Amino acid sequence: MFVPDQLVVYPAQGVGKVERLEKQSVGGAEAEFYIVRILSNNVTLMVPVKNAVNVGLRALCTAEEGRKILESLQDRSDFTGYTGQNWNRRYREYSEKLKSGSLDDVAYVLKELLLIGKDKELSFGERRLLEQSMGLITLELAHALGTTQDDIKEQIESFFEDVLKPVESAE
Repeated sequence: MFVPDQLVVYPAQGVGKVERLEKQSVGGAEAEFYIVRILSNNVTLMVPVKNAVNVGLRALCTAEEGRKILESLQDRSDFTGYTGQNWNRRYREYSEKLKSGSLDDVAYVLKELLLIGKDKELSFGERRLLEQSMGLITLELAHALGTTQDDIKEQIESFFEDVLKPVESAE
């Protein structure tokens, strides 16, 4: 059960604040909803209380979980590399991971796309997924670790300096 003013995460949308609980009649039946305002774009969502877990609504990660995510981004041992896999298939796989609501999955997508971008130019769709995953991670970690989104982004970019520098100098 979430409470008003609690920060929560909605899959693929990111960090939101529970504004209130509201009862509404839907199809003749009374239902209770969380009214959640997404912080990044000010969109308001109505999430049925009974279905909140099924749709992936979850509490913000803890500071400890946030630090573990940052550590996982530094570890490249699980990176398989660009294997010539169809970008369309990769795009679908990454989109599903972003919709899962799992911060580990979002970090995986971010790391993969940053590292793939070292060897090949990312497609437009992949660049959008990179931006989306960066936004999702930085906003949640900023709140969990009590810092700013820019500080988290700078920290992540410093982990991938070797990957990002060549791209910047080519422009």
